[in-house]
Amino acid sequence: MNRRTFIASTAATTAAMTLPQADAAPASIPIIDCHIHLFDPTRPQGVPWPDKKDTVLYKPAYMDRYRKVTAGLGVVGAIEVEASPWFDDNQWVLDLAAKDKMLVGTIGDMEPEKPAFRKQLDTLHKNPLFRGIRYGNLWDRDFTAMLNKPEFIAGLKALADADLVMDSANPTPKLIEDLLHLTDKVPTLRIVLDHLPRLEKPADAGARKAYEANLHEFGKRKQVFGKVSGVVKKVNGKAPEDLPAYKETMDEMWEVFGENRLVYGSDWPNSDLYAEYPVELRIVTKYFAAKGQAASEKYFWKNSLAAYKWVHREASQPKL
Repeated sequence: MNRRTFIASTAATTAAMTLPQADAAPASIPIIDCHIHLFDPTRPQGVPWPDKKDTVLYKPAYMDRYRKVTAGLGVVGAIEVEASPWFDDNQWVLDLAAKDKMLVGTIGDMEPEKPAFRKQLDTLHKNPLFRGIRYGNLWDRDFTAMLNKPEFIAGLKALADADLVMDSANPTPKLIEDLLHLTDKVPTLRIVLDHLPRLEKPADAGARKAYEANLHEFGKRKQVFGKVSGVVKKVNGKAPEDLPAYKETMDEMWEVFGENRLVYGSDWPNSDLYAEYPVELRIVTKYFAAKGQAASEKYFWKNSLAAYKWVHREASQPKL
């Protein structure tokens, strides 16, 4: 080895030793990202979201971009979650998924109370990548009102009978209460609560106590999962990038759902509004690393199999 080669080799070794080691889960733990969005504002019909004024998000979000931002981080699969209330966009995403085996499932958008729901469900369910629907606080829908409609409950029973899942959307204390009532009405329906770290807790002591009681009730309902997604958020205009700022929220989710019912989701590319992809991954990795290897494996992929029953498509994607 000549002097130049020795110096270059030593520098590379030193750099590797000093680089942050927690930017991703350990290499031995494959990651299934249970919450990404795909859309393309340049399509002739445009998109219902994001808004044209959003300079961060208003650009095509395809799998090639996602593969670039996750390169080297251990992400081996992803589940796309709807970003449009247009029924035809369910098929648009399934067509994309057919071309990219990194996608192991999609969560579509349909309205269970509508007369066409059963037929639409039967059509989409023929594709094994279609894993369920999302419903909650989005697209100007009234979840509370829907709970009193027999046709809505019947539609969700059909979803449960098809062994599909319902993701919630944009949590509030009222939505948590409503979802609890839904589990009473349709106890066989698997539900994934998304973005709980972004929920704004009530300032009123009584309302906060009621919210916490409702959330903890989910701990008894084994068909309900918590998605640790949307972790990073802004405080006084800035997004903290260290675990202590978010540990209390994740502790609460751990207390409610335990190690068997928490799943990982990045919320990419919406997450770009708060921090780059590796930042949030580093935060949750540190948190679950402290819980041990088994808990990390459950969080990053094993629990997602139970929640979504996603489709294994590549050798890098793990099997039980």
